Amino acid sequence: MSTRLLDPADPTDAHAAERLASEAVIWLGTVAPDGRPHTVPVWFAFDDPTVTVFSRPDTAKVGHLRTHDLVTVALDTAGQGADVVTGSGRATLSELGKVEKALDAFGRKYAPMLGSQPLDAWLMTFSLPIVVTLDRFVAWRNTADGLEYRSLPSRG
Repeated sequence: MSTRLLDPADPTDAHAAERLASEAVIWLGTVAPDGRPHTVPVWFAFDDPTVTVFSRPDTAKVGHLRTHDLVTVALDTAGQGADVVTGSGRATLSELGKVEKALDAFGRKYAPMLGSQPLDAWLMTFSLPIVVTLDRFVAWRNTADGLEYRSLPSRG
Protein backbone atom coordinates (compact mmCIF):
# COMPACT_ATOMS: atom_id res chain seq x y z
CA MET A 1 0.00 0.00 0.00
CA SER A 2 1.19 3.49 -0.77
CA THR A 3 1.90 6.04 1.93
CA ARG A 4 -0.95 8.36 2.82
CA LEU A 5 -0.64 11.95 1.69
CA LEU A 6 -3.17 13.50 4.06
CA ASP A 7 -2.62 13.98 7.79
CA PRO A 8 -5.96 13.61 9.63
CA ALA A 9 -4.62 15.86 12.43
CA ASP A 10 -4.14 18.76 10.01
CA PRO A 11 -7.41 20.76 9.62
CA THR A 12 -6.89 21.44 5.90
CA ASP A 13 -6.11 17.78 5.21
CA ALA A 14 -9.06 16.58 7.31
CA HIS A 15 -11.42 18.93 5.46
CA ALA A 16 -10.09 17.79 2.07
CA ALA A 17 -10.43 14.12 3.10
CA GLU A 18 -14.03 14.72 4.15
CA ARG A 19 -14.80 16.32 0.79
CA LEU A 20 -13.09 13.46 -1.05
CA ALA A 21 -15.19 10.97 0.90
CA SER A 22 -18.51 12.74 0.35
CA GLU A 23 -18.42 14.59 -2.99
CA ALA A 24 -20.24 12.73 -5.78
CA VAL A 25 -18.04 13.82 -8.69
CA ILE A 26 -14.34 14.29 -9.26
CA TRP A 27 -12.88 15.58 -12.52
CA LEU A 28 -10.33 13.19 -14.06
CA GLY A 29 -7.82 14.66 -16.48
CA THR A 30 -5.97 12.45 -18.95
CA VAL A 31 -3.67 13.21 -21.87
CA ALA A 32 -4.52 12.18 -25.44
CA PRO A 33 -1.77 10.75 -27.66
CA ASP A 34 -1.50 14.10 -29.45
CA GLY A 35 -0.89 15.85 -26.10
CA ARG A 36 -4.35 17.38 -25.74
CA PRO A 37 -5.79 17.39 -22.24
CA HIS A 38 -9.08 15.57 -21.72
CA THR A 39 -11.10 16.13 -18.54
CA VAL A 40 -14.29 14.30 -17.57
CA PRO A 41 -16.51 14.13 -14.49
CA VAL A 42 -16.56 10.69 -12.88
CA TRP A 43 -17.93 8.93 -9.81
CA PHE A 44 -15.15 7.73 -7.49
CA ALA A 45 -14.08 6.16 -4.22
CA PHE A 46 -11.22 7.68 -2.21
CA ASP A 47 -8.86 5.77 0.08
CA ASP A 48 -5.81 7.95 0.63
CA PRO A 49 -3.76 8.04 -1.56
CA THR A 50 -5.91 6.27 -4.17
CA VAL A 51 -8.90 7.37 -6.20
CA THR A 52 -10.79 4.51 -7.85
CA VAL A 53 -13.06 5.19 -10.81
CA PHE A 54 -15.19 2.70 -12.75
CA SER A 55 -15.41 3.25 -16.50
CA ARG A 56 -16.80 1.79 -19.66
CA PRO A 57 -13.82 0.09 -21.33
CA ASP A 58 -14.42 1.89 -24.65
CA THR A 59 -14.02 5.51 -23.48
CA ALA A 60 -11.50 8.08 -24.59
CA LYS A 61 -10.02 8.30 -21.09
CA VAL A 62 -9.27 4.57 -21.10
CA GLY A 63 -7.64 4.84 -24.52
CA HIS A 64 -5.52 7.73 -23.27
CA LEU A 65 -4.45 5.75 -20.19
CA ARG A 66 -3.25 2.88 -22.34
CA THR A 67 -0.49 5.17 -23.65
CA HIS A 68 -0.05 7.82 -20.94
CA ASP A 69 -0.64 7.09 -17.25
CA LEU A 70 -0.23 10.60 -15.80
CA VAL A 71 -3.52 12.12 -14.62
CA THR A 72 -5.00 14.95 -12.60
CA VAL A 73 -8.04 14.98 -10.34
CA ALA A 74 -10.03 17.92 -9.02
CA LEU A 75 -13.19 18.39 -7.04
CA ASP A 76 -15.61 21.13 -7.99
CA THR A 77 -14.77 24.20 -5.98
CA ALA A 78 -16.98 24.91 -3.00
CA GLY A 79 -17.45 28.12 -1.07
CA GLN A 80 -17.80 30.16 -4.27
CA GLY A 81 -14.32 29.15 -5.42
CA ALA A 82 -12.68 29.42 -2.00
CA ASP A 83 -12.49 25.66 -1.23
CA VAL A 84 -10.21 23.84 -3.67
CA VAL A 85 -8.98 20.22 -3.77
CA THR A 86 -6.74 18.98 -6.59
CA GLY A 87 -4.17 16.25 -7.10
CA SER A 88 -2.11 14.37 -9.62
CA GLY A 89 -0.60 10.94 -9.98
CA ARG A 90 -0.47 7.83 -12.09
CA ALA A 91 -3.41 5.71 -13.19
CA THR A 92 -3.55 1.97 -13.66
CA LEU A 93 -6.23 -0.01 -15.47
CA SER A 94 -7.21 -2.74 -13.04
CA GLU A 95 -9.70 -5.60 -12.55
CA LEU A 96 -12.81 -5.82 -10.37
CA GLY A 97 -11.27 -8.61 -8.27
CA LYS A 98 -8.35 -6.37 -7.34
CA VAL A 99 -10.42 -3.42 -6.07
CA GLU A 100 -12.89 -5.09 -3.71
CA LYS A 101 -12.37 -2.57 -0.88
CA ALA A 102 -12.90 0.37 -3.25
CA LEU A 103 -15.89 -1.36 -4.83
CA ASP A 104 -17.53 -1.80 -1.43
CA ALA A 105 -16.97 1.88 -0.53
CA PHE A 106 -18.19 2.93 -3.98
CA GLY A 107 -21.35 0.84 -3.63
CA ARG A 108 -22.19 2.41 -0.25
CA LYS A 109 -21.44 5.94 -1.50
CA TYR A 110 -23.57 5.74 -4.64
CA ALA A 111 -26.42 3.48 -3.50
CA PRO A 112 -28.78 6.48 -3.17
CA MET A 113 -27.95 7.63 -6.71
CA LEU A 114 -28.33 4.15 -8.17
CA GLY A 115 -31.80 3.83 -6.68
CA SER A 116 -33.27 0.45 -7.48
CA GLN A 117 -30.47 -0.47 -9.88
CA PRO A 118 -28.15 -3.01 -8.23
CA LEU A 119 -24.44 -2.17 -8.29
CA ASP A 120 -23.77 -5.43 -10.15
CA ALA A 121 -26.04 -4.28 -12.98
CA TRP A 122 -24.32 -0.86 -13.10
CA LEU A 123 -20.93 -2.63 -13.25
CA MET A 124 -21.99 -4.46 -16.39
CA THR A 125 -21.54 -1.11 -18.18
CA PHE A 126 -18.87 0.55 -16.01
CA SER A 127 -16.77 -2.59 -15.69
CA LEU A 128 -13.21 -1.29 -15.86
CA PRO A 129 -11.62 0.01 -12.64
CA ILE A 130 -9.13 2.84 -12.98
CA VAL A 131 -6.93 3.21 -9.90
CA VAL A 132 -5.18 6.55 -9.51
CA THR A 133 -2.34 6.66 -7.00
CA LEU A 134 -1.90 10.28 -6.02
CA ASP A 135 1.62 11.57 -5.53
CA ARG A 136 0.72 15.26 -5.40
CA PHE A 137 -2.06 17.03 -3.59
CA VAL A 138 -3.00 20.69 -3.26
CA ALA A 139 -5.85 22.10 -1.18
CA TRP A 140 -6.81 25.52 0.04
CA ARG A 141 -9.80 27.17 1.59
CA ASN A 142 -10.76 30.44 3.19
CA THR A 143 -11.75 30.19 6.84
CA ALA A 144 -12.70 32.72 9.47
CA ASP A 145 -9.03 32.66 10.51
CA GLY A 146 -7.73 33.27 6.98
CA LEU A 147 -6.39 31.13 4.16
CA GLU A 148 -5.49 27.50 4.85
CA TYR A 149 -3.15 26.05 2.20
CA ARG A 150 -1.55 22.63 1.82
CA SER A 151 0.71 21.36 -0.93
CA LEU A 152 1.84 17.76 -0.55
CA PRO A 153 4.39 16.48 -0.61
CA SER A 154 5.74 19.64 0.94
CA ARG A 155 8.65 21.16 -0.86
CA GLY A 156 11.26 22.04 1.65
